[in-house]
Parts: sequence; structure tokens; C-alpha cells
Amino acid sequence: MIEVKNVSARISDSLVLKNVDFKVEKQQFFGILGPNGSGKTTLIKVLTNILPSSEGEVMIQGRNVRDFTSRELAQHIAVLPQLSSEVFSYGVKETVMLGRYSHQKGWLKSQSFEDEQIVQNVMEQTGVDRLQDRYLHELSGGERQRVFLAQALAQQPKILILDEPTNHLDLSYQKSLLDLLRKQTRIDDLTVIAIFHDLNLASLYCDQLLLLDKGSINLIGHPEEVLREKHVEEVYNTIVQKQAHPKVAKPQMVIVPENDPIQQETIFLDEQYIRISRDRIEYHSPQPLKSMSSGVIGAGLGWYEYFINRHVPKDYQCENYIEDMQQYLVDNGFDPTMSVGMMTAVQLEDVRYSLLKEENCSVFIVVTAGVGNAIDASSSYKFDYNLSPGTINTWIFVNGILTDEAYIQGFVTATEAKVRALFDENIKDPNTGTSATGTSTDSILLAATQQGNVHPFAGPITTVGKLIGKGVYDCTREALQKYKSRVNI
Repeated sequence: MIEVKNVSARISDSLVLKNVDFKVEKQQFFGILGPNGSGKTTLIKVLTNILPSSEGEVMIQGRNVRDFTSRELAQHIAVLPQLSSEVFSYGVKETVMLGRYSHQKGWLKSQSFEDEQIVQNVMEQTGVDRLQDRYLHELSGGERQRVFLAQALAQQPKILILDEPTNHLDLSYQKSLLDLLRKQTRIDDLTVIAIFHDLNLASLYCDQLLLLDKGSINLIGHPEEVLREKHVEEVYNTIVQKQAHPKVAKPQMVIVPENDPIQQETIFLDEQYIRISRDRIEYHSPQPLKSMSSGVIGAGLGWYEYFINRHVPKDYQCENYIEDMQQYLVDNGFDPTMSVGMMTAVQLEDVRYSLLKEENCSVFIVVTAGVGNAIDASSSYKFDYNLSPGTINTWIFVNGILTDEAYIQGFVTATEAKVRALFDENIKDPNTGTSATGTSTDSILLAATQQGNVHPFAGPITTVGKLIGKGVYDCTREALQKYKSRVNI
């Protein structure tokens, strides 16, 4: 569709682009990234022949862009510039109709029935048909950007080039505009080339990304390849972290601000923050902890400072148990958005907790355990079960920095230790008579201060893994022994 061959470009005597070489295929959504001054806007000017290249060539469908007349080029390429705050009092439909100029013939450039049909169609596609009798200065920024997009689409281009299309738009307008552009690439065979400052939007919507740095290509490829921490940090000279989008198979980048020494006082997690009452165990960290859990509230990965293990009756049944848990937290003075909430049917007096230390590492373990719903996970597929409140709830608090790998490995280590504790306490699945591996609705939490020493792994042979394994094993066994003693098992 469009091929850039070893293009260099100068502005005055300065070399702004250096040996830029890439291809954009038909129907691709192609993003151009780079810090200010990297040559993004200059590249667009070269693609549209506003600024002729000093070396190399730009080919559109096998033809050099310099060989097109202005009118011919407008039939192949449309440009949507950055949204300007200066707006003239043109009517919306009149503005969109300007996009048909390159297709109109004769001295008077009169509008044809085909022009009218195309303009009405693109106004419907972009959602500005309801605005066609209004004036541009009466519209919001997002509405004006849609009008200018309709104007560009009215050209019926094969390639649409956009310079920061979401600049000055709020979140909803950014999404609706980019959703529309991606849709156009699918249904109208449109090829889109866009400059982005927002790396995350570019990742979500683009098929390919080009990363410019000081006029040269640093990297080109799929977003997963281009948006790696080392590449972004090298080009933008700032610390970032990469994470997966929760719904889309695309990476997202987050900046890492410099720590505020006033707000980031060093904390040490131990028994001083635990409170045990008749109806709950609560742990209140003085700072939010990076937490991964299977709680009723706060499940998944997030930052939380309140950790609640709520006692409920064995026959607890509630269709809206999440809402019930949220209301419980609110009624007892906890912010649900900052809380991990679990439920257990065992008596909270059976709780066991322990602080374990090694050089440069310490963990605080809290376990409530019973065997009322004991189950062998390897055989559970043979039976039907009713969902009942969690029986073995395990909390692991780490004084240190855990990587994502360490969180996952810590879960595995803790689970293996729990299973061993059940085996050594001779806990059986009543349905199968085989050794139980847990109970039907166990929950687990692993939280870390993200301060101090870094622990890249938490398997059973690592320092932190050894502490997790021992702490979970000991606390689970002790809690089970207390439970069995109380119920005379």
C-alpha cells in the first residue's frame, strides 16, 4: 500500500529524518511513536509530499508520491490534523462536503447526487449527521474532531493519516474515535497511519508500531515487541513498567514516579497490625500493599491496606454475597475500594499466625482452617457440591519487593505447604476416603510492602519461599489441630 524507502529529510540545514525505511500494508492501523522532536510530524509531511525527502522515496501503490498531482494525491490520502482551538463559522455539512472537492469536476465544482450520498453516509458513520445543521463553533472538541474525520472520509481515501487524533479529547471521545477508525480499516479497506503520544492507546488500537528516536527508527513491529520496558526507557528516558491489559491481548505501559520519601516511610509487617474479634480478623497496614488474592472483595492484583477475614455461619447463603460483603465493610468503617475481604465458617479463635525471619527477608503468616468441607481436588469432578463459605483462608505478608513471578510462585509454594499440612494431619475427603488437598472454597492472599530487598522468585528453594512454606505449613497444622480439638475429631 505505502512503502518508505531509505527516506531522509532536512529542514533548513538540519537532518530531521535519517534513513527511514518501512512498509504499511492495506487495512493496517499503523502507529508512529516517539518523544517530542523525534521526527514524527516531519515524517507525515514527507508521506504527503508537503516536505519532499532529501533522499529516498515514498511509494503509494507502487507509484512515487512526487508523481501525483495534488488532486490525485487527495484521492489517495486524507489527512486529519491536530484539533485546533481556532474554529471558523462553517456549517457542519458544508465542512464535510469540502472533502469531496478533489472528486468534483468542472470549473464550478458543482455537487453531484453521488457527492450528497457519500457525505450523508460518512456523517452517519461518524455520528455527526444529527449535527449537520449546526455550526462548528457551536460544537465540543470531540464533536468537531468527528466532523473533520467525516470530511477526511468523504474524500474516499485509501490511506488516512492522523496527527495525534486524540489530542485534547476526553476519554469517551478518544475511545469512540479510535473504535470508529479501527472499524473503518475493516469495512472500507482503509489504511490508517497515526501519530500517538499515548503509548497505551497506540498499543490497544494499532496492528504495527514504529518507534522513532532522533529522526531514526529505533524499532518497528507488533506492540508486544515494540513496547518493552528497555525500548521505551531508552527512547523516552523515563522509567516504565509493562503489564498486560486485563481484557485485550496488548501490552500497557505505566510510568514509575520517583518515590516521595515523606509518603514512603519504611514499614514492617508483623502482629502489631492484626486485630481479632468475634466476627472478624482484620489486618490494617499503615500503607497500601501490592496484593494478589482470591478474596470475595479485592480479588486479583491490586493495592490494598485493609484485610478482612469475616466469620459467617456454616449455613450462610446469599445470592449477592459480593454486595453483602461490601456492605459489611462499609458498616464496619472499612473502605471497600482499599480492602481485601474473605469469608470463613470456622471459629476465629482457631486462627494461627507467625512471623518468620531470615537475613534480609521476613514474612508474616495468618491462617484460619477447618475441615468441614475437605475435598480431594483430583477427584472433585466426580461429585456435585454446594458453594459454602471458605474454610482454609491463608494470608501471607512479605516485608520486601516481589516480582510478578514471585507472586505466582509464592501461591504455588503456599498451596504445596497447605496440602502437606492436610496430609500430615490425616485429613480425608469424606466422599472418596482419599487425602484432602484443601476445602471447597479456600482463599489465599499474598501481599508485599514493595520496599527493601527484591525477591525475584518465591519457589520452595528461595529464601522467601522457604519462609512461606514453613509458615503456611506450621500455621495450617496448628489451626487444624485446634479445630479438631474443639470439635472432638
